[in-house]
Amino acid sequence: MAGFRDRDKRHFPLTDSGSVVALFREQIEGPNDPNLALLSITLGCIENALTMNRAIPAAEEAALLRPIFPVVDLETVEALYAKFETLVRGSVDLTEYKSTFSSRELVKKISDVVWSSLSRSFKDKAHLQSLYSFLTGNKLDCFGVAFGVVAAAQILGCDDIHLALSEDHAWVVFGEDGTDTAEVTWHGKGNEDKRGQSIALSVAEKSWLYFNGQPVICTRATEVAAMVSAANPSINLTMDSIEMGALQQELLWLLHDKGHLSRYPMALGNLGDLEEISPTPGRPPPLQIFQEAISVAIKHYNNHHVYPYTYMGGYLYRKRRYKEAIKCWAEASNVIRKFNYTREDEEIYKEFLEIANELIPNIVKAVSLNTTDRVQMNILYNPEVYADILRFYDGICEWEEGSSTPVLHVGWAQHLTFSLNKFDPRTRAKIDVAKDEDSDSDSDKESNDENDNQNGKSQKEKGESGVKTGSLKNKDPKEALSVVVEDLKKEELSQLSPSQSNPPGYRVTAKGRKGQRRRNSNANKDLSPQITAGKLLSDNLDSKDKEEEEKIKSTIQELASKVVQQQETGTPPNPNITALAQQCSLNILNKDYLLGAGQPFSSSPASSTATSPVTVISAAAVARGSSTTPDEGLLNTSTTSSTSAAGGGTDSRLDVDEFLSSKSNGTAFVGLTMDSMLKAESPADMMLAMKPRGEEVGNALSLAARFPVPPVQQPPRSSPSPSPTSEMLAALGPVQVELRSEKMKGLRKMFTSAKLNASAIKLQLTAQSQVHVKDSRFLEFCEPMGSARKRPRREVV
Repeated sequence: MAGFRDRDKRHFPLTDSGSVVALFREQIEGPNDPNLALLSITLGCIENALTMNRAIPAAEEAALLRPIFPVVDLETVEALYAKFETLVRGSVDLTEYKSTFSSRELVKKISDVVWSSLSRSFKDKAHLQSLYSFLTGNKLDCFGVAFGVVAAAQILGCDDIHLALSEDHAWVVFGEDGTDTAEVTWHGKGNEDKRGQSIALSVAEKSWLYFNGQPVICTRATEVAAMVSAANPSINLTMDSIEMGALQQELLWLLHDKGHLSRYPMALGNLGDLEEISPTPGRPPPLQIFQEAISVAIKHYNNHHVYPYTYMGGYLYRKRRYKEAIKCWAEASNVIRKFNYTREDEEIYKEFLEIANELIPNIVKAVSLNTTDRVQMNILYNPEVYADILRFYDGICEWEEGSSTPVLHVGWAQHLTFSLNKFDPRTRAKIDVAKDEDSDSDSDKESNDENDNQNGKSQKEKGESGVKTGSLKNKDPKEALSVVVEDLKKEELSQLSPSQSNPPGYRVTAKGRKGQRRRNSNANKDLSPQITAGKLLSDNLDSKDKEEEEKIKSTIQELASKVVQQQETGTPPNPNITALAQQCSLNILNKDYLLGAGQPFSSSPASSTATSPVTVISAAAVARGSSTTPDEGLLNTSTTSSTSAAGGGTDSRLDVDEFLSSKSNGTAFVGLTMDSMLKAESPADMMLAMKPRGEEVGNALSLAARFPVPPVQQPPRSSPSPSPTSEMLAALGPVQVELRSEKMKGLRKMFTSAKLNASAIKLQLTAQSQVHVKDSRFLEFCEPMGSARKRPRREVV
C-alpha cells in the first residue's frame, strides 16, 4: 500500500528538472512500488505551470519566452494527495469484497468513484491526463480516467489491477493471473455504460482500438512510463514548452536506462521525437530509437503496433528521405490490414488520411518539380517506390474489407491516381503483380480448355482432309474431277451472302435449315399464286446452276486433256509462256514491246541496261569527276548509248524518256509532268514547259563547271548515350508485389499499364461491395468520436 512517506517529502521543494528526476529515480529504484498518485500530481503541477499558464497573445508569439521552472512546494502536493486518498477510501468499503484478488465488481466500484467526480461540462482536450487536473478542475481525458482508477486501486492495496494500453485507448487487467479485463473509461461519446464490461467482444470485432488482444500490459514502472509519455509540452498549436519537453525527455531516458521501455513502443516513439527536436549528447540518434520501437512491436506484440512505423516515416519525411519514408508507411499499412475499421478508429484514420492525401502527393509533386536534384528525381523511376505505394493502398483496402464502415472515398482515389501518374510508364512496367492461386487455376483451366478445343478442331480438319485425299487417290480421274468441281461449288456458295445463296421466299433458320418464310394468317388465301411463282423461279435457278456446272466440267476436262496430250506427245509449251515464266522475277521491260514490236522483256539484264536511254546526270557528280559510284557509272553508260543511238539516224519509234517523263507519273504527253499539265492554261503553255533533253544536260554540265561543289564530309555517327534514368531502369529488375485486397486485385493489370484509367481506379476503390454491416450487437459501439488529437504533428523544418 503506497503512501506519502518521509523519504519522499525530503525532495521538496522541487526547483529544477534535476530535483524532479531525482524524485522519480528514487520512486523507481526504491524497495516499494512507485507511488502513482504522488508522481502524477507532481508532474501535472509542473506541466500546468509550464503550458497552461503560459498562453500568450497571438501578436507576441514571435517573442522569446524566458526559461522558467515552477517551484513545487510540499504543501501543495501533500494537500492534493490527501484529497485524492480521502475520496477513494471514503467511497470504497473493502469489507464488502472478501476475495483475495480483485473482482469485476470492485473494479467497477473504483471506476464509479472517479467517474462520478468528473465535471460534465468540459471537452476532451490537452493537459487533462494527470491527477492534478482531476483534483483541481474535476477534468480527465480518456487516459486520465484509466490511470486514475489504477492509482486509486493502488491506494486501496489492490496490487493486481494494472493498466492495459493500446495506441489510443486504455483499460485495466486484474485477477489472479491478470487475464481478466474491464473497461473503466470511455472512448468517443455515449459509451460510458461499457465500464466494468470485458473487452473480449471488442477484441473479437478486430478493432485497432484493442490490438486484437496484443496490448501493452503494464507493471508499476511501466505505468510511470505511460504517465510520462502522456505528458504534453505544447503551449498552443504552434509552440511547445522547452522546459517541459526537456523534463519529459530526461524522465524517458531514465526509464529507458532502467529497462522499463523495453515493452513500450509508443514511449520509444515519443522519445525519438524529442531527440529529433533536441538531441542529447552521447545518446543514440532518433532513427535508432525508432528502429528499436519497431523491433519491440515485432518481438513482443506480433507486429500489431502501427505508430512505430508512422513515427519513423514522419521522421524520414522531414529529413527528405522520401524513399525510406514511403517504405515505412507501406509497413504501417501492412499492420493495419490485420484489423477491421470502425468509427472509434478515428485517430489512426486521420494518420493514414494525412499520409495518403498530403504527404505522398507532396513527395511526388516536389520530386517532379525539382528536376535539378537527380537523387530525388530517381524516385519516380524506381519500381520499388511504386510498389511501396501500391502496398500502402492495398493495406488500406484490406483494412476496409469486412468492416462496418467504409474507409476509402473519392478523395483517396484522386490522390492515388495523381501519385501513380507521376511515375514513368517504364517504371510501372517493371512491377510484377503476383496473382493469387484461384485466379491462376482459373486462367490455367481456361487456357487448357482453349488448347483442347483448338487441338480437337485441327485434328478433325486433318482427318477430314486425309479422308478426302485418300478417296481422291483411289478414284479414277473423271470421278476425282467431279469431286473437285463439287467442292469448288460448295466453297463458292458458302462465300455468297444469304440473300444470294437462297432463293426468294426462303430463309435460313438458326440451325441452318432452309424453309419458306412465315406469312401472316390473313394472307393465306393468296398463298397459292406465291407458291407457284416461287416454284417456277426455283426451277429456273436449278437449270442455270446445272448449265454452269456443265460448263465448268467441260472446261476443266478440256484443260486436263490438253495437259495429258502434251505430256504424251512431248510438244513444247508456248514460247511466250516460257519466256514470261523465266523473266517474271526481273523488273526489266522492253520499250519496243510497248510500241508494238519486239519481245515483252529484254533478252538479258545487261543488254537492257546497255540500250536503256535514260539519262540522269548530277551536277555534283560531274564536279567530282571520276569519283563516281557504281550507280553513277551505270547512268553514264546509258547516256553514251543513247547519244550514239541518236547520232546514228532518226528513229520513228519514240524514246521512252520522251514518252514517259521521269517525273510524269505515267502521263502520255511528251516531256510533261502531271504538275505542269495541271498548271498549264493552254497547249502553248504546255509546249513551253518542254525542253530538249540535250539542252538540260548541257545546262547541268556548264553549271557544274562554273560552280564546283566541294565534297561534303559527313561526321562519324556515334550512338546516343543513354540517359541516367534509362541506365537506372535497365539496372533494376522487376519488383514483385503481392496484392491481397480484392479492390487492388481488380486493378492488377491497370497498375502496370502505360496509361492509367483514372475513372476505373476511382470506381473500383470507392466501391462498397467489400463493406458489409456486421451483427447489430456490434453497432452500438460504433459511435462518432470527438476527442482531440493526442499527438500533434510537426511540419518540415
